[in-house]
Amino acid sequence: MSRIILFGGHGKIALLAEPLLTARGDGVTAVIRNPDHADEVRATGAEPLVADIERLDVDALAELIAGHDAVVWSAGAGGGNPARTRAVDHEAAVRSMDAAERAGVRRYVMVSYFRASPQHGVDPDHPFFAYAEAKAAADEHLRASSLDWTVLGPSALTLDPGTGRIDVDAEDSESVPRADVAAVVAAVLADDGTIGRTIRFNSGGTPIAEAVAARA
Repeated sequence: MSRIILFGGHGKIALLAEPLLTARGDGVTAVIRNPDHADEVRATGAEPLVADIERLDVDALAELIAGHDAVVWSAGAGGGNPARTRAVDHEAAVRSMDAAERAGVRRYVMVSYFRASPQHGVDPDHPFFAYAEAKAAADEHLRASSLDWTVLGPSALTLDPGTGRIDVDAEDSESVPRADVAAVVAAVLADDGTIGRTIRFNSGGTPIAEAVAARA
C-alpha cells in the first residue's frame, strides 16, 4: 500500500485514477479547490483535501505532501486565461516539486501532454501557446530536480471507454481515452522502472503494464 497525494483531484483523469488506486489498496489524498466536489471525490475511495494550490507557498505545499509516498500532478487551469495557466500549470506545479523535495517525498508523476517540449513549436499568437510554455517549463523543472520523476505525455484526450492498451512508440500524436491515461498513472506508480522516463503514448495494441515496462 502506498499513500499518494493527487493534485487536481476532481479532474476527469483524476476521478478515473482514484478508484483504480484505492481498489488496489493505495491511500489517495485528492487535492481539490472546490469543497462542493468533496462528495464526488470521496465516492471514488479517495480522501478529499480542500486547498487552493495557486495561493499555497512551498512550505504550505510541503505540509500537504509530507507523509505520502508519491505525488501525482494532474492539476491544470483548463486554458483560456494565460495568466492563470502560468500560475497553475507552471508556477504551482514547480512549487509542488520543490515542496516534494522539501518533504522528502521523492516519487513524482507529472501528467503532461504528447508534444510538451521547450521546442513545442506553437505560434505565440495561438491560444494554446501559454499552456505549451507552462507545461514545457514545468516538465523541465521536474527533470532537473532530484525527484524520482516520470512525465506522462498522453495524446489528445477523449471520453471513449478505455481499452487497457496503448502505443508508447508512436512519433505522432493521435488520441487516447482518459480512462487509459488514468490506468497509465496507476501503472507507473507501481513500476519503479518508469522512474526518470518520459512516456508519450496514444491508444494502441499493447497492454498498459507491458507498454510502460517495455523500456524499463
